Parts: sequence; C-alpha cells; structure tokens
Amino acid sequence: MGRITEDLIRRNAEHNDCVIFSLEELSLHQQEIERLEHIDTWCRDLKILYLQNNLIGKIENVGKLKKLEYLNLALNNIEKIENLEGCEWLTKLDLTVNFIGELSSIKTLKHNIHLKELFLMGNPCADFDGYRQFVVATLQQLKWLDGKEIERSERIQALQNFPVIEQQIREQEKAYCLKRAKDKEEAQRNLREEEENEAKGRSYPSFEGQSPFSVESNCHVQAPEGQEGECNQKKSKDSEDDLEFWNKPSLFTPESRLETLRHMEKQRKDQEKLSEKKKKVKPPRILITKDGKALNVNDPKLDFSLKDDDKHNQIILDLAVYRYMDTSLIDVDVQPTYVRVMVKGKVDGVITGWRRTSKSEKSTSDSSRERPNQRSKEIEKLEVDPSKYSFPDVANIVQEKKHRPRRIQSEPKITASEEDPDFEDNPEVPPLI
Repeated sequence: MGRITEDLIRRNAEHNDCVIFSLEELSLHQQEIERLEHIDTWCRDLKILYLQNNLIGKIENVGKLKKLEYLNLALNNIEKIENLEGCEWLTKLDLTVNFIGELSSIKTLKHNIHLKELFLMGNPCADFDGYRQFVVATLQQLKWLDGKEIERSERIQALQNFPVIEQQIREQEKAYCLKRAKDKEEAQRNLREEEENEAKGRSYPSFEGQSPFSVESNCHVQAPEGQEGECNQKKSKDSEDDLEFWNKPSLFTPESRLETLRHMEKQRKDQEKLSEKKKKVKPPRILITKDGKALNVNDPKLDFSLKDDDKHNQIILDLAVYRYMDTSLIDVDVQPTYVRVMVKGKVDGVITGWRRTSKSEKSTSDSSRERPNQRSKEIEKLEVDPSKYSFPDVANIVQEKKHRPRRIQSEPKITASEEDPDFEDNPEVPPLI
C-alpha cells in the first residue's frame, strides 16, 4: 500500500521545481494511500489538494493548512467528516463516493464560514430521507450541494422543518451504525478465515524440503516426473480461487475495497515472481572462441563501419558513440586480429574481427616486403657517394662533413723530399701540422 512520503510529494511538484514548502497545488490521486499524513507539516501554503481515488479512511493532519481552498477526497474510505476546522479558507469540499453514514458529522463544517460547495453524493447518508434539507439547514453558508444550487426558499423551508428532519436523520443513523457494526464483524471473520487458509496452503506435503516458490520454479523450469501433474493442479486451483473471488458477492464497505485491492496486489506480486523465475539467466558473452577467433558483437547497437584502406595499408574503424559522452568512458583495445571497444565500462561493446581477402593479403605481403627493401635502400643511401644522385640529400651532406676528417687522417703523409728534391728541411722550423 502507498504512503505519503517526501519523495512522492517532490515527484508530484515538478511544476514548482520540486520545491514543496511553497507548493500551492498538489495532486496525489490514485496512489493507494491509506493514511493522510505529513502534508500539513511539509506544505503549509497549499491551496488545492487532490487526494481522490485512494484508500484514506480518516480525515486528519490537514488542520494546519490555513490557506487550503479546495480539498478533493472523492472515492476513499472516509466514514466521518472531522478535523477540518483549521482549514479557515476552505471553499470547496468533495467527498463523493465515500462511506459517510454519520450525517450529523457535517456540523463540524459550521466553523468553515467560507465553504460554498459540498459534494456528498454516493455516500450512504445521501440515501437518508431528508438528507438534503438537513444539510441545507445545518450549513447555512453553503451555496451549492452536490452540484445543485441552494435556493433561498429551499433554505427557509429546511429551517422550518429542521426539528422533524433532525429526528429522522438520527434514527436512520442509528440503524446504519448497527448494520455497519455487523459488516465489520463479518469482514473481520472473513479476513481471519482467509489468513488461516493461506497458512494451510503454504505447506506442501508432497514437496518435502522445498518452499512453495521452489515448487513453482520446478513447474516452469524443469518439473520432475510425478510433480508436473501436481503443478498443473496447483495452477488450475489458483485460477479457480481467483474466479471464485471475483464471482463472490460483496458488500459496498471500506473492508471490501481493501480486500479487493489486496487481492489484486497479491496477484501482481505472484505474477512478478513468476515472470522473474521464467526469465532465463543470460550466459556470459563469448567474445573470443577457444581457437582464438574473435566474434562480431554489437550489444549496445551502436552504428559502426569497418573500412580496409589498401592504398595506405590500414584498417579504419568508425564507431558512432553517444553525443557529449566523456572520452574517459571509452576504452579501445587494438589487437592484430580484432578491435574491442568498451563503452561506459560495459563489457558489451563493438568487437570486430577481420580477415583480409586474397587481394588484400597479397597487397599486405607485398607492402611488407617493400618496407624492408625501402629500409635497406635508405640505409645504403647514407653510405654511398651523394654525387651519384641527382637530388641533394641533407643526410648525406651531414654524413660527408662528419667523415671528412677521418678521410684526411687516413690519407698517407707526403714527405717534402718527394715533392721537391731541392727542398731543405730546417730542423729549427717547427712543422706546419
């Protein structure tokens, strides 16, 4: 069952930037709320409050909402009008289709002097004889009752007949309260019986050592021999019980509404458990086979293209990732036979294995052969005489300058006597080198 929480209010306060202390309008309809709480503490500035179609059984914790003008509590389990004296500016109150049988409880609304509209149709009190006249005479500030305008003549007549009408209303209230007490006793007895039946149904003598959930699991996964029939019987029994519940006549009481809702909630939970058990556990993703072959995988459904550029002897992987995504969330692993891309830290990514065609393999082998030859040529190019090439080579020029002193040192020395026979060597003159 639902409860009023701060998170629930914030989620329904998007129009106010999720700020709740200054909230003026709040809608909490169809939330299966059983108790009215916290609102008068967290949302003091509320002017409009929608709480229709819930399971609220009592009007409470709204007395501090001084600015509240419209309160909608239609389709709930309210049996009495109370605790609204503090809502000083309450103008409209909707209590359509509740379980209000104490019509005299409307006297508490006399303090709400600004109340102009009241809706009580669909309540047991609306079937009382003299209902409208009693309300019109009791709440003289009202202008509209159940969507119908109150005429001045109608109010005068209601005030004149008020003593008689009030006596009639008290008698009908007393009869309704006795009937209501019997309904409560019967509802409690049915609830106890249902709980006992559920407690008995939880024991499975034919499945010793197993829980009911494990029995269901066996039914849907792999039922042992002899148990499949019993599982089918259990299914048929559940469907029969469900059909019997919906065909069973029930009274229009707060307890019947709660019983119906709990039955639906139980069915929903059982269905969720069943669907969870039916879900097959996904085996771990095989990215690379045992023989080392990479598989093509694209779990994130990302668009990508793989191009083989023979001209530049390269393979281009173009992967389209999410816009504005941080590059730190992308991990790329490039291997000789495959490329693995991990996006947002997930194992599932784009894994691409490729195999070149015969033409590409040929071009790859040719290019691989040409590369060493080019390297060898480049190495020889630095050692040969640069004059053999028509274009200048800076590397060779630098190399020449680098080796020129060595060549000078390695040349044989030429003596003076060999150059000129008339040359006389004077020992007092130091050598030039």
